[in-house]
Amino acid sequence: MEALSARVTIDELGTVTGWNDGAERLLGYPPEEIVGRPAVLLLAERPVPQEFPPTAGPPRWHGTLTLLHRSGRRLVARVLAHHRTAEDGSRDWLLVSAVAGTPRPDDDALLWRGVMQSPSCATSVYDTDLRYRRSSGAAQRALGLGEEEIRGLRMTDVIPTPVSEAVERRMRLALETGEPQYVENHARAPGENREHAWSVQLYRVEDPGDGRVLGVAATGHDVTDQYWARKRLQLIAAASSRIGSTLDVTRTAQELADVAVPDLADFLSVDLLTSFEEGGGAWGTGGAGVGTEGGGAGAPATAGAPLTLRRVAHQSVLPGVPEAVLALGDVDAYPEGSPPVESLRSGRGLYRRVFPAALPPWVAGDPLRTARIRDFGFHSVMAVPLSARGTTLGVVVLARHRRPDPFEDDDLVLAEELAARAAICIDNARRYTRARGTAVTLQRSLLPQRLPEQSAVEVASRYLPAGARAGVGGDWFDVIPLSGARVALVVGDVVGHGIHASATMGRLRTAVRTLADIDLPPDELLTHLDDLVARLATEAEAAENETAGDVGATCLYAVYDPVSRRCALARAGHPLPALVSPDGRVELLDLPAGPPLGLGGLPFESVEFDLPEGSVLALYTDGLLDSRSRRTDPSAEDAGTGTRAGTRAGTRAGTSDGGEDGDDGDDGVALLCSSLARPAASLDDLCDTVLGGMLPQRPADDVALLVARTRGLDASRVAIWDVQPDPAAVAETRKNVIACLESWGLTDAAFVTELIVSELVTNAIRHAEPPVQLRLIHDRALICEVSDASGTAPHMRRARTYDEGGRGLLLVAQLTERWGTRPGTRGGKTIWAEQNVGK
Repeated sequence: MEALSARVTIDELGTVTGWNDGAERLLGYPPEEIVGRPAVLLLAERPVPQEFPPTAGPPRWHGTLTLLHRSGRRLVARVLAHHRTAEDGSRDWLLVSAVAGTPRPDDDALLWRGVMQSPSCATSVYDTDLRYRRSSGAAQRALGLGEEEIRGLRMTDVIPTPVSEAVERRMRLALETGEPQYVENHARAPGENREHAWSVQLYRVEDPGDGRVLGVAATGHDVTDQYWARKRLQLIAAASSRIGSTLDVTRTAQELADVAVPDLADFLSVDLLTSFEEGGGAWGTGGAGVGTEGGGAGAPATAGAPLTLRRVAHQSVLPGVPEAVLALGDVDAYPEGSPPVESLRSGRGLYRRVFPAALPPWVAGDPLRTARIRDFGFHSVMAVPLSARGTTLGVVVLARHRRPDPFEDDDLVLAEELAARAAICIDNARRYTRARGTAVTLQRSLLPQRLPEQSAVEVASRYLPAGARAGVGGDWFDVIPLSGARVALVVGDVVGHGIHASATMGRLRTAVRTLADIDLPPDELLTHLDDLVARLATEAEAAENETAGDVGATCLYAVYDPVSRRCALARAGHPLPALVSPDGRVELLDLPAGPPLGLGGLPFESVEFDLPEGSVLALYTDGLLDSRSRRTDPSAEDAGTGTRAGTRAGTRAGTSDGGEDGDDGDDGVALLCSSLARPAASLDDLCDTVLGGMLPQRPADDVALLVARTRGLDASRVAIWDVQPDPAAVAETRKNVIACLESWGLTDAAFVTELIVSELVTNAIRHAEPPVQLRLIHDRALICEVSDASGTAPHMRRARTYDEGGRGLLLVAQLTERWGTRPGTRGGKTIWAEQNVGK
């Protein structure tokens, strides 16, 4: 469409930079003759300074100029000038003048028809060329111009914005099709000092006699109140879905800031009371006068004293949050009279106007805050306390510097609603953080603080609690030295999360160590442990403890003998262990699955493997494999309770892959094997490699990992004798032992060892069944073992004054560090005793 308005652009130096066809029609100059020349050449006479648009004045000027036509004639034109700023920061003037700006006979008819066909509101009528012809008083007030200034101009001439361009397109559509159009926008009109929401209806105006199209009318309804009401409802809805997505204090606070900016504020900060860091861990309850659970919130600090707050979140409409005077995590003291302190003292929200020329005393004494207020033009501030369940947590401060409207009562109501929702979520996160911290502390205190010294294996371990959403679970591991220089390796996983799971884990770990101390084989140990878990589940059901949840567990128990280099393993619904051979090959050891602990009635089976010296055995919990399949869905865990596979319902019973199903399990096992195959300087490095390659930053489930590199005991440190079932053989046995000790350089231990051997061998010959065998092992301790075919285990008793026997085992117990008995590998039993003789 041909432009009907004269449009000219002039830079800050007064040079013509733009010239359209309307300008050529008005003054006769083609663009090539005028662009680049001083604009003063177009003036027939210079205007008085009061009428000339100032260079640094308001964004718009209008008035009458006497212009000089190319032919030399003078003409008077009404000019509307816009002072504009481009995206690159450069500024220029846009001058527009109506080519057809004089009244026409049908203007009154246009206005009459337009007003008669529209509600009573801001109305403007345009001709078929979309030029202003008439407008109502409300429309003129909104534009800040009278009819004489805008008649003959298009809307894009009066308001040169993208909003006007969109409205003009709808006007053209209404004019061409006859169908009414509707436009809603939110902007500040030139004649208004604040933004308004307008509901604009556009419709074609026709002559009722002959149906001739006269133009188009625009009626605008001020729907600012409805607009903000809808925006507030949308903001509250967004807050319901976006705030509190995690049980993390700082993230929840940041979600509040992200929701409120920019819809409510240009800048927002969330500061929490530092008193929550005192005692009981970060963000724990406490602090004088903060308020107690179930009671009213009191004064956060002594009246008149500064209030110490920690910045945990902030957000801004400007990238990088340049308005902030504190970095995240910094602590600052707010003086008396500041909005945060006033809000926390009263327990209510408040808003204040800010005038850079007259700053309040609490700001004037802070040069940094003073500079921020003046640099960014802060003009309105609002503070709302964060309170939940009678406890004051902190304060939210909102400010405006880009939006011209100051905060009002409705804004305060909305801010208090958002703060109340966020406070509940922050308090939930705080409570959960405290409970989780307690569970983590309990969990770690129940795990081995340091692995015991032993010679059978070199070990390294890792324990990672689950992310905040899942909560701490009941994963554990243990390394238990056994008799005969052997060692037990244990990894287990209790169903559920939280303190109950940690406590159950502690009970099971203690039970395993007790059962290991009597040297039960792996399958028998798991059978006893299964009975214990079943009893615990029965007790929980009888107590009707709703918070306890299901009681169940999985476990893998392995016993490695460095003398024979054999390892016996059994599992109860636990993932298969991985073995890395000395040549670097990785495989999963094929063990019978066994049901999870607590089901009862099903047997466990142990399997023995020959492990070459230098083999690496990796034991782990299912969190190491499950975390990859749950990497993209952390919400799969119920925070603080947990509903993982392996409950008493037996969901993992009989699964040969340890609870992994489908491709996810296969992928996890493959990644585990590839991680174990990577070269590592030490077992600690190997643990870090496995965890780094398999786990997300915050695993969805607890992870326990135990790796052990096998060692072999040199044959020269083991001596074995078959003892004839004749009391006379005891003397020969003592001679053999003394000779062996001399070859080991342990002559200092000869006397005690001779007594121990005499007692144990004599008892075996007298009270047991052949064959009888004696074995000496020189490890970290000197170990004496006597094996026989009898299944009857001896026990120590107190001999009476005239008893002839009963003092042998008492003597052995007093002369040794420890002693005991265990079932034999092929039936019978073995009695053993250890002396601390150094390595």
